[in-house]
Amino acid sequence: MRVARTTGVLVAAACAAGLTACSSTGSADDRPFVLTTFTVLADMTRTVGGEHVRVESITKPGAEVHGYEPTPGDLRFASDADLILDNGLGLERWFEQFVADLDAEHVVLSEGIDPLPIGEGAATGPYNPHAWMSPVAARVYVDNITAALTGLAPEHADEFTANAEAYKAELDRLHTELVTALDGLPENRRALVTCEGAFSYLTRDAGLREAYLWPVNADQQGTPQQIARTVDFVRDNDVPAVFCESTVSDKAQQQVAVDTGARFGGILYVDSLSESDGPVPTYLDLLRHDIDTITAGLNP
Repeated sequence: MRVARTTGVLVAAACAAGLTACSSTGSADDRPFVLTTFTVLADMTRTVGGEHVRVESITKPGAEVHGYEPTPGDLRFASDADLILDNGLGLERWFEQFVADLDAEHVVLSEGIDPLPIGEGAATGPYNPHAWMSPVAARVYVDNITAALTGLAPEHADEFTANAEAYKAELDRLHTELVTALDGLPENRRALVTCEGAFSYLTRDAGLREAYLWPVNADQQGTPQQIARTVDFVRDNDVPAVFCESTVSDKAQQQVAVDTGARFGGILYVDSLSESDGPVPTYLDLLRHDIDTITAGLNP
């Protein structure tokens, strides 16, 4: 009975992509106010918190989180928060100064993740920050959200825990679907080639090799050297398809496809959800879309 009710919460979280529009920002809403740095974290928090918390994201649907520049309006908005949640691992470098003078409790949701290294010169630092892209690693995020919300509103702890357990069951199901869909692929097809190196945790947990044009989204993308290196990887390994992310131009990856004869396998979502009527209005929808797109591209 509890699981069925919580599953309804997962469906209801579809409005989380339109964070500001879907939730009240007026003073009449006396629920605890939780602020996250980007839409994926906001959706996860809403799913665990249910109706007992009000959740907003600083960045909006479709926004690129790495180089975001907070506005004075963002700072005024954040000053009302009771709890602030960010990813950490160097993802939101702009966020450190943003929250320096705020009184709200601050929780880093990647705490407890075993971080993977990332390419040299990455603006985020030595570690890959995209741990949420693995359904396995995402369980850590859910546990951290649950603990943070329980500290904020302990009277609802049982419901937060029930929501979290149902959520983690969905994540486990998605991971199993990915592994099953990739089972039996020849070695050359067990490689994920993307624009950004945002899938290291997913490829690790799914038993895939990884290649990418650039480690983290930056101003200089798709250089001749990056394209040539990726072309060599695709050719040497006879990779059947290459992919790119929704928040960047796919021009360089399309060139890789032309130069190698690989198919362009489609667009993947990483840093942002879509609007509520778009293809990935929730985090679970984002994972499903990416898993379906990846497995379709790598399978014959």
